[in-house]
Amino acid sequence: MWQRIQTLYLLISTGLVAALCFGTAYKVATPDGFITASYWQIESPYFGILLGIVAFLIVLALVVYKSRILQMRLAVLSGIMALGMQLWLAYLYFTMEGPVFRWTVIFPLLICLSNLMAARGDFQDQLMVESAYRVRERRKRNRKK
Repeated sequence: MWQRIQTLYLLISTGLVAALCFGTAYKVATPDGFITASYWQIESPYFGILLGIVAFLIVLALVVYKSRILQMRLAVLSGIMALGMQLWLAYLYFTMEGPVFRWTVIFPLLICLSNLMAARGDFQDQLMVESAYRVRERRKRNRKK
């Protein structure tokens, strides 16, 4: 499990999701000082729910390492959802007045990229296994003749 590169990509994604869970998204200047908001408090609780779903899918993809196809699908699905989080943050950036976003706002994009790279690694492993299976079957047929 740990020797596969896609596992490392998924671990990077897990670390980035954890950083999003515990980090602050932005701060807004008010007459009384600054108000900070975490990623769980952005606009509505739906962003926090989406963040939890992405985290669950990434951890699930780490656990099902024996099923390459399922791991690839979970990585792609969580990557698409992370891209949706990035688009949501971009929408908030351009529509809200006054907030100063932190540099962690690019983490969903990095999550998306590392998940898609993990899916690509799973796909390459699957192609390698299928080609080895074809070679094995061809040798088996040649021995029977």
